[in-house]
Amino acid sequence: MSESGSSPIVPPASAFNANVVLLSLCQALLGTGNILLISVNALIGKELAPSVALITLPMAMQFVGLMVATIPASLIMQRIGRKNGFYLGNLIGLLGAACSGIALVEASFWGFNLGTFLLGIGIGFGMLYRFAAIEAAPAGQQSRAISLVMAGGVLAAVLGPNLAIHSRAWFTDTPFLGAFIGLFGLYCLALVLLRSVRLAVVSANLSDEQPRPLGTIVRQPVFVMAVVAGMVSYAVMNLLMSATPLAMIRQGFSFSDAAQVIQWHVLGMFVPAFFTGHLVERFGAPAMMLAGGALMLLCMLVNLLGQSHWHFWLALVLLGVGWCFMFISATSFLTRAYRPAEKARTQAANEFLVFSSVALSALGAGWLEASLGWELMNWLMLPVVLAAMLMIACLTQYRQVAV
Repeated sequence: MSESGSSPIVPPASAFNANVVLLSLCQALLGTGNILLISVNALIGKELAPSVALITLPMAMQFVGLMVATIPASLIMQRIGRKNGFYLGNLIGLLGAACSGIALVEASFWGFNLGTFLLGIGIGFGMLYRFAAIEAAPAGQQSRAISLVMAGGVLAAVLGPNLAIHSRAWFTDTPFLGAFIGLFGLYCLALVLLRSVRLAVVSANLSDEQPRPLGTIVRQPVFVMAVVAGMVSYAVMNLLMSATPLAMIRQGFSFSDAAQVIQWHVLGMFVPAFFTGHLVERFGAPAMMLAGGALMLLCMLVNLLGQSHWHFWLALVLLGVGWCFMFISATSFLTRAYRPAEKARTQAANEFLVFSSVALSALGAGWLEASLGWELMNWLMLPVVLAAMLMIACLTQYRQVAV
């Protein structure tokens, strides 16, 4: 029976680890494409945009596409299954890469924006790889499965920048066209890997329990903690990461200096993922959320102490590790907020809230750095992280929250 049928397809126990590894590789390909887009989008916008105010619109459209996809992606996967949903997301990504490449050849700014919007939708589907890993993992190993999938970002941190650099030589007349040819290849490879993935289907029909109203689910302390940790960690990380190259260039550093700092930041985001799941299982998700928040506070403190290359480097490494602890813990903790029949709606609500905040942070990073300055931006982020940590600490005291 197909994956979208009413009866579950349960892969043999020996297939679970292989499935998690394959999902990790798919996540790595997705991350490689994301870093590739971050590397070239602003430069392409600078070449094609009809005005200076629209230079970052292609990047903004990518995040808008991601935000728009968050709720439909979860609901579509509930109807047709995880694997078919990932097929659909990769096909949309292929369409977006093709559209972007054609727009570059035609020098069409608005066509390029359409391409990045479609790529954002494809990324929105791919962000659910981590939830698929939870479902593929044996009982009690869900946190480790999430960590392994997120660790695919280590490969992305190496491949993404190198693909962006070397692909420029593929087409001398249209330097950035090679990046989207490479991106097209990444989505094709993900489709090949997905053919070997076998995911069990947990049907809502198998549960005798009626799904609760969404309002009841989102008022649970478990849900609130997971979403707050996810929103704050991702939005603050994205804001400071996006603004760091601007701040470094203002201080006289070269583009290569900024790129090196960003690469170390990405490694900081994903290298700890290899052991974060174990730490979550040992110390509990709330404790690891607080640990991640503490590292993010240290990042801001380092930023406020100076603006040397060493300060920028150390701050972004701390920011990456802090994000890793908070976001993986939040993803793991969210699974306690819903029953099988409530999975799709709960995950959709979480993804929409988290990535709406990320989209806003992406749109505001450049403006905040230019208008308020680097130091004031860091001062403003301090109370945001502190408030999230205080909320997590207070809600952990409720009996409804199991640590």
